[in-house]
Amino acid sequence: MRLSNTRRTAVAAGMSLALITGLTVPAEAAPNLPAKLARAVTIDNVNRHLIALQRIADTNAGNRAAGTPGHDASVGYVAGLLRASGFLVTTPEFTFDRETIDVQTLTVGGQDVVNIPFAFSPSGPEGGLTGPLVVAIGDGCEAEDYPDGAAGAIALIQRGACTFTQKQSVAADAGALGVVIYNNVEGDLNGTLGDLDSGRVPTTAITQAAGEALVASAGAETTLDLQITREEVTTRNVVAQTRSGRTDNVVMAGSHLDSVEEGPGINDNGSGSAALLETALRLGSSPKVKNAVRFAWWSAEELGLLGAEDYVANLDFESRLDIAMYLNFDMIGSPNAAYFVYDGDDSDVEGAGPGPFGSAQIEKAFVDALGRQNVPTQGTDFDGRSDYGPFIAQGIPSGGLFTGAEDVKTKAQARLWGGKANVAFDACYHQACDNLGNVDRVALDRNSNALATVIAQYALSTQSVNGVSPRKTRAAERATERTLKSEMPMAGVA
Repeated sequence: MRLSNTRRTAVAAGMSLALITGLTVPAEAAPNLPAKLARAVTIDNVNRHLIALQRIADTNAGNRAAGTPGHDASVGYVAGLLRASGFLVTTPEFTFDRETIDVQTLTVGGQDVVNIPFAFSPSGPEGGLTGPLVVAIGDGCEAEDYPDGAAGAIALIQRGACTFTQKQSVAADAGALGVVIYNNVEGDLNGTLGDLDSGRVPTTAITQAAGEALVASAGAETTLDLQITREEVTTRNVVAQTRSGRTDNVVMAGSHLDSVEEGPGINDNGSGSAALLETALRLGSSPKVKNAVRFAWWSAEELGLLGAEDYVANLDFESRLDIAMYLNFDMIGSPNAAYFVYDGDDSDVEGAGPGPFGSAQIEKAFVDALGRQNVPTQGTDFDGRSDYGPFIAQGIPSGGLFTGAEDVKTKAQARLWGGKANVAFDACYHQACDNLGNVDRVALDRNSNALATVIAQYALSTQSVNGVSPRKTRAAERATERTLKSEMPMAGVA
């Protein structure tokens, strides 16, 4: 979902050798590193980072969106702590087109309907596009879902079954002038068409209630007027790597640092960013590990995974091959929390297929890490909504944790995990109320523990994922092989 005209500059920042004493797990503790690191990553310290991100938003127009002073300050906070702790830190830049919505009017039968334009929606002509309202049959994912009257109409489509991009593209092929997609759960729908090349016709979103009400208005005169301007903006990722461990078998872990413009983004994704930052600081810049650990905080995820897309696009084949796996942490403290682990083996048989080879093993590592805390888990699909997408596309094994966004917790899930049934996992998703009061700190603590445990496990060995075992293990295997060979009888000897 990367912008087609994104210009990459990949400017690296300077690197500091300063160390913060007292933060790191002692090198001699390496054999017990997973348990020690998990204990060292406390909820109090993770919460301190959340407080910092909230204050950054409060003093910068209420958000930390990519390309804004709030995001710049967030980058400064994260990169500053990592540099002071001795990590090899870069803040590579990239550019994107920032959208400003000048007009967003939807009128059906003379009644105004509140709507939220999709990211990367094309603008319409001044005064908007007018035609009859046509309701898609079924999911609106196939040509046969549109009646003959779709040509010259505004199409109304329910969310689900396929991507937003596919829905508006199929509607455009049927001749629709514009598209209105309504949610399939309660709450606002904030979506993206992926990139400027994917947007075919002006496309906007409305709530489930508004959409269901409009179904009865099929045929009514409808005007959709979206006026959107774009300007090129520069933003930065943060990438930090340990100074120890193999650099040709790197364990990479990431979270997105940007919020939406509507709010401070403390659960989405201050929660993942804070837990990852505290894990890095407690691990330290030169831990006694077999594999280097590379931490990343992405920008412009909310605009279509742009930071992660840009990063992966700038890696040559060998550099991608150096990444043993990618671990993703996007929303791990939702207030009505689920405990989801990305479904690496596609055992749920839902949505996308399995991740690249090794993803199933990563899934099991997270399930086991939460299981040791007596926390049951469920799988969640690799649906392309977070920063693992560009890595999976290059065949890099991936996995991670997720506590749910705008979808509704079922009664069965409430019995399993507690919380409220028939309420969104995060009712403040992409809203101004995603603040310090919008975090389940028990869930955040448990997930921080699992995050630290799994990162440390793979820092010691990735053998279960890609067969690359620690040096000691390889030496023992070779010694065993030599012993077996020496004990084998020679050919022709009784």
